[in-house]
Amino acid sequence: MSAPGVFSRRDAIRLLGASAAGLALPGCRQLGASTLGVAEGRLTARPHVPSKTATPGATALGLDPARDSFLYIPKSYRPDAPAPLAVLLHGAGQEAHELFNPLQPYADELGIVLVAPNSRDSSWDIRYGSFGDDVVFINKTLERVFDQVRIASSKISLCGFSDGASYALSLGLVNGDLFSHVVAFSPGFMAHPDAVGKPKIYVTHGTADRVLDIDLTSRKLVPKLKSEGYDVQYREFDGPHTPPRAYIRDILGWMVG
Repeated sequence: MSAPGVFSRRDAIRLLGASAAGLALPGCRQLGASTLGVAEGRLTARPHVPSKTATPGATALGLDPARDSFLYIPKSYRPDAPAPLAVLLHGAGQEAHELFNPLQPYADELGIVLVAPNSRDSSWDIRYGSFGDDVVFINKTLERVFDQVRIASSKISLCGFSDGASYALSLGLVNGDLFSHVVAFSPGFMAHPDAVGKPKIYVTHGTADRVLDIDLTSRKLVPKLKSEGYDVQYREFDGPHTPPRAYIRDILGWMVG
């Protein structure tokens, strides 16, 4: 594996090949969803009637003084109307605000609650071989959100960029009974040996990506997802390794549609 924060073409090929064969993560067992745990990437947090009253705006959740999670509640939020939720996963070497801040205007327009956790390391745990601390932290993040905000259980999305996109595909498919939609901006791989449910999936990738070559990643991942029976929207764009800002709003609209 390359240095933290740097995802090489060799990494993508190795991990993509492993996932195509059904990557065997340490501790994974082919069991029912109710018996799977952290090692299998399972999240247990679920929407419920909040015990607190949230107010619109951005706030840190106070779960970690160094690498916290950040919550944004749109101006249109009403406690009596369940809102859609988007969980945002940053790229390797990035921080939560790099997806969180640019999406806030769209959140206000579409009425989407945003939450952006920071990974425990410079990237997400599966990048280093297995599910672990990030699953625990994301679960704590969701528990805090569900305790404060009324969320529509049928409109919970997981959205990531680069390593975050790879993690969105991996964690999202293992928790397809929680996430209704999974969005992957320029993913590198996926690993979901115990996939549960069938979330809708949207993958985008730049044809000029020099970090994660589209021929070695999305052009292999998307056919595999379709062969596994997932409803996949796929869009290539003329650009580098970056989220496609020109149609992010359309993708967010798809998430809540």
